[in-house]
Amino acid sequence: MAKKTVKERKEKEQRELILINITGADRAGLTAELMQILARYGASVLDIGQADIHHNLSLGILFMTDNRKSGDILKELLFKTNAMKIQVSFNIISEEEYNEWVNRQGKNRYIITILGKKITAKQIAETAKVISVQGLNIDSITRLTGRMPLDDKIQPQTKACIEFSVRGTPKDLGEMQASLMALSRKLNYDISLQEDTIYRRSRRLICFDMDSTLIKTEVIDELADRAGVGEEVRAITESAMRGEIDFKESFTKRVNLLKGLDVGVMKEIAESLPIMEGLERLMEVLKRSGYKTAILSGGFTYFGNYLKQKYNFDYVYANELEVGPDGKLTGRYVGDIVDGQRKKELLRLLAQVENINIRQTIAVGDGANDLPMLSEAGLGIAFHAKPKVKAEAGQSISTIGIDGVLYFLGFKDSYISE
Repeated sequence: MAKKTVKERKEKEQRELILINITGADRAGLTAELMQILARYGASVLDIGQADIHHNLSLGILFMTDNRKSGDILKELLFKTNAMKIQVSFNIISEEEYNEWVNRQGKNRYIITILGKKITAKQIAETAKVISVQGLNIDSITRLTGRMPLDDKIQPQTKACIEFSVRGTPKDLGEMQASLMALSRKLNYDISLQEDTIYRRSRRLICFDMDSTLIKTEVIDELADRAGVGEEVRAITESAMRGEIDFKESFTKRVNLLKGLDVGVMKEIAESLPIMEGLERLMEVLKRSGYKTAILSGGFTYFGNYLKQKYNFDYVYANELEVGPDGKLTGRYVGDIVDGQRKKELLRLLAQVENINIRQTIAVGDGANDLPMLSEAGLGIAFHAKPKVKAEAGQSISTIGIDGVLYFLGFKDSYISE
């Protein structure tokens, strides 16, 4: 036993930890050739990271070797990188430094995503400042969108998104979230702060509001225009969406104003609905990726079912208008109203039906009656939302279409286009 202890102590004295940083013009096979040098000397790789920005490589490798071999390894690496016309630097890492770094790996990890038509240095600087003030450290920054064109007139529908992976325990998580949301409003970009847990990586159910979320209108307003009561209904709608009056009360009043409208106009309205930018792309990717999708709407089932059939949603829950024997709306509804509380209940019910944890759910909506389901879901996203909703939501998208949700889920453009 004593001999083994002496041997272990000797091996520990001989081992050496070396960090190499390599920069320069990238080319195929570069990483393989450098790693082959380490492989010949039996080195163990403790950490590795590589990034390529405009054909320029940045590669870091932390490896462990025997100090009797390290001189030969560094010499070969120096000759090889010189021949490749790239730069290399070496740093010896003490075991104390390494152990401190390992211990930090156990801290909480968060993902911060910033999104917009373009990303500016000011937006990144202010985001990074909030991260620093909260005592967190940025481990990596990744671009999720494709490379930006120089002339946005050629590609006017461009998107830019980068993702920060940060580590540590925030001094005040609520304050951090509020600061980031305030920044997004001030600097006109979208932002998401999520704890990087197993649930974030395995979202499975996404529930959407319909009016002003999946479509660019409020269907009840369209019906009201046909009934000649558009201004009256819009005034009630706006007040309800701002949270100024009770949704059930406002819904009952608006439906009553539709009395006498011929039901045939519903087909006409459905076929001309203005679809939210990015919906087709969003649904195609979600379905291909195995997500279950639902419409939970304070609007009407007729229009929800139209979207379900067109875009392959799995579930629709909305309100049913009563139709009289003469084929005209009676000014009443059938069954319970799908209001904010009901949306929250339906979210939980669908999670149970799909046998998933509530933290694996996502909710997307714009109005005050969406807040209960946004707060209940594992990820609640305010989309082109009213000020009250933005103020209370944890994450927000206002600068681009609804396919921006994909970036908050961690999708890259390279994955989406496959």
